[in-house]
Amino acid sequence: MAGLQTLLRKNGTPLIGLDISSSAVKLLELSRKGAGYHVDAYATEPLPPGAIADRQIQEPKLVGEAVARAVKKAGTRARQVAVAVPGTTAITKIVEMPVHLAEDELEAQLKAEADQYIPYPIDEVSLDFSILGPNPKNSAFNNVLLAACRKEQVERLCAAVEVAGLKPRVVDVDAYALENACQLLQPQMPDAGKGRTIALIDMGASTTAILVLHDNKTVFTRDQAFGGRQLSEDIMRSYGMTHDQAQLAKRSGALPEGYATDVLEPFITDMAQQIDRSLQFFFSSASQFTHVDQLILAGGCAHINGVDGQIQQRLQIPTAIARPLAGMGVASRIKPDLLAQDEATLMIACGLALRAFDEPRP
Repeated sequence: MAGLQTLLRKNGTPLIGLDISSSAVKLLELSRKGAGYHVDAYATEPLPPGAIADRQIQEPKLVGEAVARAVKKAGTRARQVAVAVPGTTAITKIVEMPVHLAEDELEAQLKAEADQYIPYPIDEVSLDFSILGPNPKNSAFNNVLLAACRKEQVERLCAAVEVAGLKPRVVDVDAYALENACQLLQPQMPDAGKGRTIALIDMGASTTAILVLHDNKTVFTRDQAFGGRQLSEDIMRSYGMTHDQAQLAKRSGALPEGYATDVLEPFITDMAQQIDRSLQFFFSSASQFTHVDQLILAGGCAHINGVDGQIQQRLQIPTAIARPLAGMGVASRIKPDLLAQDEATLMIACGLALRAFDEPRP
């Protein structure tokens, strides 16, 4: 189905994972090296104010120009990209479909029945589907994941990418990209995640995505309106800084005396409370789970010095910082220290970059 492609038809062409978040563009290109992966290109580039609001692109030209700067900074020659729409703008539903249907028959039937699942006219949405496997209760049916998004959202995203001279090859949903990247975190998990319950906390500028895995399968997802922008605003308010000055001070650590106790500590306390609130919501909605074995922190807030230890102390749950690129070789033009500074923010970009290695549909 045109427009929203959660599965990739493999053709050997290099693919850039491009995460366009509310505050920055993050670019990552991976290649295969034996049984693992190699980082071929990477860059981050801040977005100008007003380019994105409420997680939706408002100014495709400004976003495209930031993407172009990131491409130049990364030095990549790849021109095909995988991008993602926010989960808040997408509709996903698991439906049951007869196993005997060929792919084109399945597509036709889903289109014909789409109005049962999607509250928009079919000509206003982009659709795609993925066969998840046999329905455990009835082997005559497959469980099929149906994904839909308003065409306007997809078109704005693609327009921004095309401003930078790139070609959208995959349009995913950010929650699925995040889930896809979790395979890279298994070496950090106790027992590689097998039989364990792991909560990934990806805290962006304005939104925190919570993804809970059990036995390496997603059992819960939730987005919260909380993120690192609150810390920037606290710095601006406390020290009379502009937004750009606060961002630079956060990144460089050049903050006034008393920052750690007066500003940072209350923010981390709030951060811990937000995580705990999400976990309690998870436990109440999935009563078979009563604890998590590990928290993994991702996003910009994961780079706050010592935040993993402080969250662990407050919540009494083993906590680690996401290192999806650990053990990978890195291209000589990439500065390892800069990559390490940004690694925990690259989870969605990782999940998108991994689409290059998806198996094609039959």
